[in-house]
Amino acid sequence: MTLLLAGDIGGTKTILRLVETSDSQSLQSIYQESYHSADFPDLVPIVQQFLAKANTSLPEKACFAIAGPIVKNTAKLTNLVWFLDTERLQQELGIPRISLINDFAAVGYGISGLQQQDLHVLQPGKPQPQAPIGIIGAGTGLGQGFLIKTGNYYQVFPSEGGHADFAPRNEIEFQLLKYLLGKHDIQRISVERVVSGMGIVAIYQFLRDRKFAAESPEIAQVVRTWEQEAGKEEKSVDPGAAIGTAALQKRDRLSEQTLQLFIDAYGAEAGNLALKLLPYGGLYIAGGIAPKILPLIQNSDFLLNFTQKGRMRSLLEEIPVYIILNPQVGLIGAALCAARL
Repeated sequence: MTLLLAGDIGGTKTILRLVETSDSQSLQSIYQESYHSADFPDLVPIVQQFLAKANTSLPEKACFAIAGPIVKNTAKLTNLVWFLDTERLQQELGIPRISLINDFAAVGYGISGLQQQDLHVLQPGKPQPQAPIGIIGAGTGLGQGFLIKTGNYYQVFPSEGGHADFAPRNEIEFQLLKYLLGKHDIQRISVERVVSGMGIVAIYQFLRDRKFAAESPEIAQVVRTWEQEAGKEEKSVDPGAAIGTAALQKRDRLSEQTLQLFIDAYGAEAGNLALKLLPYGGLYIAGGIAPKILPLIQNSDFLLNFTQKGRMRSLLEEIPVYIILNPQVGLIGAALCAARL
């Protein structure tokens, strides 16, 4: 048995997991802890504290999924002053082989480790085992990527597709585009500004300012507080979550309209990615938002917007579409990546 260390390293939270494996696919979790990242000056003391508490031998391999870009085996974390370097980590931790991967790439690796209960089938399609796999995930931003099978494994390729142009398709989306251009005084709007957590808030502000529906006092207070805290590193409220909860509970018409417009745009962008990849191995919807608003997605026009691509509709109807329900898919991916080092 080989002992592995997997980590999901974010600006707010760091999760570490010890895993045993007899091959590169079968993983058995033996210990896990979560830490507040900002309480530590670096990743090294977190790992040292974790291994001391686990009271086990040093792992042979480790892989850390990082919320930020990886450049030449180094990473500077978003919202933290940490600078991570694989060579330094190997020396200071005494772990022979360490890899750093982008957190969205880790989601890609984690797909092969998911079980049936970790997925919600949105569209069964007609799966083709050797075909590419697509990933899209709205959370803080909008991640996109794809997987291609090479031998027995999938190779993961991240992309910056979330920064492609937002493409409005109807009058209200054109109004939204014009609103965002004016609000931010910029020349273009990326799809990430609409399909993401910040996109939910932006859509709400647009509908509020254009008087599509009256604000409820509760949500209005949350959004106003968030607006007043603009520029601060730490926010006291999460308006995207508040709007989503109010829409789920059908207690605020403006929030319901916001989520409807958000889901329509999400489905359309997922369809755009599917057109470019033809991922008959499956299109996987990751990120923290989709599982939380699953009932709204199920009862929405997400799939209609996904497939509504003119003559290409029949192709998109054959692509399996899944929502990832397991919030630790990135940690699973980091462990699988570590096993293959």
